[in-house]
Parts: sequence; structure tokens; C-alpha cells
Amino acid sequence: MATSTAVKLEKAGRPAAAPLDTPTDLPADGVAKICAQLNAIIADGFALYLKTKNFHWHVSGPHFRDYHLLLDEQSDQVFASIDPLAERVRKLGGETLRSISHISKIQTIKDNNEEFVSPLDMLRELMDDNKHIAAAMRKCHELTDDVGDAGTAGLLETTIDETERRTWFLFEASRAGDKSGH
Repeated sequence: MATSTAVKLEKAGRPAAAPLDTPTDLPADGVAKICAQLNAIIADGFALYLKTKNFHWHVSGPHFRDYHLLLDEQSDQVFASIDPLAERVRKLGGETLRSISHISKIQTIKDNNEEFVSPLDMLRELMDDNKHIAAAMRKCHELTDDVGDAGTAGLLETTIDETERRTWFLFEASRAGDKSGH
């Protein structure tokens, strides 16, 4: 069906766009770099989502209810951030992730397959992972500034703020085991 549409466009005197070729006025080399960084952030988002769900499902101990609910809320937040980032890649004309194996090739967040992780270790690991993603988003934001991509910059600013909020909550919750209160 796409071929017949392309033929119709060519007959009408307009060049047919290549499949998945979204037009943009941003420089192609900048778009390619931004899309590569966004895809790495998206892959890490999926890894963080699954790790957060893993810990949500396996948390135990005296603060079970609080941690269980916190991790459920945070996994929903992480998941909700993925689609806007992936759609931004497409708006720029790039291609985004296609499979779990694609994610595993470019994710930088380490999986946690341990049979048991203490609740405080869970919170601290997730805090570090959120900090890692925020740093990657800041790096990508610098590139968007260089390229003049205000749309991606704005999306990243909102997502960085949400990520920092998760980091803050995880930090404060993980202090429960800190006898000094610091």
C-alpha cells in the first residue's frame, strides 16, 4: 500500500519520502547523535522500569508496605517517561528500539538478578540508577542546545526533574536504616 502512495506522489510531481523519514530542519548529524543518546536513555528506562518492578515484587521486611507502594509508583513514572522519549526520536526522523534484545545491547543500567536483595540495598541501587539516567539526560540536553533542538531539550528538562524527584525519594527512604539520621 505504501508503494502505491509513493507512486501517486511521484506522478503528482512530488518526490516520495522514504519510509519512516520524518522531515526536520535540524542538521542530520545532530539528529543522529541526539537519537542515539535518546535511544540509550530509553533502553536504560526499560532496564530501570523492570528493575524497579523486580524490587517492588520482591521487597520484604518491616517497611514492606511503604517500599512496595513507593516502588510501584516509581515504576509507573519510569514507564510513563519512555513513550514520549521514543516518540521524540520518531519526530526527529530517527528510529527507536524494536525489541528486548535491542534494549539489552545498548542499556548501561545493570540488571539485578539476585535471589535476595535487602530493602535498603534495593533503594540505594535504584537511587544510583536514577542518578545515572539523569546524568545521561543532562549530557543529551547539552547536545540539544548545540543543535538547537528546543523540543527535545524541553522534554528532557521535565524528565530530568521527575528523575531527580525519584532520586530524592529513594535517598530519603533509604535513610531509614541510617542510625545517624544523615
